[in-house]
Amino acid sequence: MRSQTQYKFRLYVAGDALNSAQARANLTALCREHLAGRHQIEVVDVFKEPKRALADTIFMTPTLVKLAPLPERTIVGTLTHTQTVLQALGLLGVSP
Repeated sequence: MRSQTQYKFRLYVAGDALNSAQARANLTALCREHLAGRHQIEVVDVFKEPKRALADTIFMTPTLVKLAPLPERTIVGTLTHTQTVLQALGLLGVSP
């Protein structure tokens, strides 16, 4: 059943930089509104884990990766425009 689908996200940030803080807040709000109780967010600080970021081919922050459900999708930026983010991640039409 689609409403039980679990969503996994990984957000790469650069410490407490303004853009990273905005992306984190915007992703949290988006998930709270559209995926309440059906999401997991992992935050990776590229300053603390630079080798991981390079291994994951992350060269810009903030970068959001939707890991599950497939297909994997990636979006770069502060995630300010909710409808654009939902569309880019393939989440349009997902019921709250």
